[in-house]
Amino acid sequence: MDAELFPRERTQVAPGAVHVPDWLDPDRQRELVDACRAWARPPAGLRTVRTPGGGTMTARQVCLGWHWYPYGYARTVVDGDDAPVKPFPEWLGELGRRAVRDTLGAPDGEPEAAYDIALINFYAAEARMGMHRDSDEKADAPVVSLSLGDTCVFRFGNPETRTRPYTDIELRSGDLFVFGGPSRLAHHGVPKVQPGTAPPELGLTGRLNITLRVSGR
Repeated sequence: MDAELFPRERTQVAPGAVHVPDWLDPDRQRELVDACRAWARPPAGLRTVRTPGGGTMTARQVCLGWHWYPYGYARTVVDGDDAPVKPFPEWLGELGRRAVRDTLGAPDGEPEAAYDIALINFYAAEARMGMHRDSDEKADAPVVSLSLGDTCVFRFGNPETRTRPYTDIELRSGDLFVFGGPSRLAHHGVPKVQPGTAPPELGLTGRLNITLRVSGR
């Protein structure tokens, strides 16, 4: 947004959970949108995720490195076209490590996390994401979330319950959100997307969220 009355500032939302506005500059945002468009093409492209109870997620998804499905990981799209999952690029892993350094600092005496999973969710105007935990990984490295396109309300809760207490944060295009440590298993979701708020120069209708994780596999 131009001419902010009160400029947005970096915020620690909870212990180990940090929001950094405008972390991605406009050029990097465009590069990531272009990459997402390539990753979304079949085979192993953008799909609708079906839950074990027979429902469907309203946000559509494509995965890199490991394919996530409720509730596990595979090397092929086991709930879609069964094609091999697209590879996870090293440059994306370095972006994830830089995000962690910029928010939580460098690990003390330990190697940096080897990011090897990307979940890319596409939210159209009416899409939502219910409260959930990212708990299917065998590693406890921080989760890195990058926002592109439309602004959303991101609800960040607690590890024990899907209900309160939680904090609602406005995530805009270019924003970074990292959560690890005591907040690594916090429930979180997206109750609302604000249509038509994407930067015009992105040429994107809707919201893309790139979530980077370490599988531990």
